[in-house]
Amino acid sequence: MNKLFIKNMVCNRCIMVVQGEMDKLGINATHIKLGEVSLERPLSGDETSALRNALTTVGFELIDDKKSRIIEQIKTVIIDLVHHQKSDKKYNLSDMLTNTLNHDYSYLSNLFSEVEGTTIEKYFIAQKIEKVKELLVYDELTLSEIAHRLNYSSVAYLSNQFKKVTGLTPSHFKKIKEDRRKPLDKV
Repeated sequence: MNKLFIKNMVCNRCIMVVQGEMDKLGINATHIKLGEVSLERPLSGDETSALRNALTTVGFELIDDKKSRIIEQIKTVIIDLVHHQKSDKKYNLSDMLTNTLNHDYSYLSNLFSEVEGTTIEKYFIAQKIEKVKELLVYDELTLSEIAHRLNYSSVAYLSNQFKKVTGLTPSHFKKIKEDRRKPLDKV
């Protein structure tokens, strides 16, 4: 089985766009998930080039080197965990990354910091804060419910972390919510 790794593929709409571009080129995927496409067969050089061009025009990028693939896999696991999981189950991020990616956490952490210029933990916090913003904008959950859903130990801890990252309290953010959210691939 042949796999492709794609940068900036962070949501279900992204999966649909990638599928559409592959369909236009007659490239069959056996499975598409965030950041990754499994193919029935390896692509020819011309097919790879055509796919690379098609994906670039819609804001995606094929990833060729091993380090970049690992970085994208780390980001995909975190984005999926924060934005797409509906479980209130507690988890340990380092254990989850180690088990999912089959690499020692210290290797993953050092690689991520070296390439991204930030730590996995800071990236994880940034994603959680974006999710908090989203939930505040929707105005369907209390801050206590948001804290519970995102596995914060308390509302106070969530509020302190939110203010540290955004410079605003959650309640102030809620009042001025326009233009405060970022696309996930820009976090």
